[in-house]
Amino acid sequence: MENTYVVLHGLKDLRLETKPIPPLADDDVLVRIKKVGLCGTDLSMVYKGRTGDLQVQYPTGVGHEVSAVVSQCGKNVTHVKTGDRVTVEPGSFCRQCDLCLAGKYNVCAKSSFHSDVALYPGCLARYFKYKAHLIHKLPDSVSDEEGAIVEPLAVAVHACRRAEVSAGCSMLVTGAGPIGLLCLVTAKAFGATNILVTDIKDSRLAMAKRMGADHTLLVTSGDAQSQAQQVQQIMGYQPDITMECSGTKEGLSLGIYATKSRGKLVQVGLSAPEVTVPLVHAGVREIDIIGVYRYLNCYPIAINLLAKKLVDVKPLITHRFNFEEFQKAFDMFYSAEDGAIKCMISC
Repeated sequence: MENTYVVLHGLKDLRLETKPIPPLADDDVLVRIKKVGLCGTDLSMVYKGRTGDLQVQYPTGVGHEVSAVVSQCGKNVTHVKTGDRVTVEPGSFCRQCDLCLAGKYNVCAKSSFHSDVALYPGCLARYFKYKAHLIHKLPDSVSDEEGAIVEPLAVAVHACRRAEVSAGCSMLVTGAGPIGLLCLVTAKAFGATNILVTDIKDSRLAMAKRMGADHTLLVTSGDAQSQAQQVQQIMGYQPDITMECSGTKEGLSLGIYATKSRGKLVQVGLSAPEVTVPLVHAGVREIDIIGVYRYLNCYPIAINLLAKKLVDVKPLITHRFNFEEFQKAFDMFYSAEDGAIKCMISC
């Protein structure tokens, strides 16, 4: 059996390749890909040649937000069977170090990620072979498109758990891209009751309102302190928690100035490797700055939120493409033309 997948060979150089599918090991599962959602990580790899502080090593795969159907199972696989609808947790880890044994596998020193800067094939393919313990069954109440959003939803779940979001807390979300909007709906499901979302685009803020934001703020100035004052005026007080989802130093600075003393600033978006922010201001007001890296043990929670209709992610999907239109999908998502927020590819 052969597989066709999209491979990144250089900056903006995406190509289709076809190769035989290697034999399955006893603990492997082969899935037939149904839907793949494009992510900001994919865009950074394709158009910038890096993600965070990691440089892309070519060739590499792309695509990691996926829903699929089980095609074959290794002989040791028991929790899924051929024909099951599933999603894939696109990471691997050693399962032996102290961090893994403590359940903190997302920061395992030997972890890898699809699509990562040096791994391929990714999930933007006809088929994908992976370890069975990273395959999660989807209930009938979760659609294929929703299943492809489990991965970024798991990021939001992890962020809310790290922040200890609870009933009645208030929140600022900087950046109304897909992750910011997912943090919004997840925080509401966790009990947050007063959420303000910022962005530089009116269209993104309109989507935030549609998805349940209590307030929005169009950011038109680089002055983080004046923006923080606006946040306080709109909300009536400083928020308990800031979710920084823009991946910018401006967002980080706004979060530091806007968050209440002894509040929490959660860094969800990946900014440049080094940025200048008012760190002393955070220190003297005892604001906890919390890092978020992917997710751990969050897929079951994300799937359950979708299955129980506690979050609605369908408005995120603004554009749909066939597998052969992958380049058009990337270009649309990168340009953000026509209000593109989440581009979904059918494989």
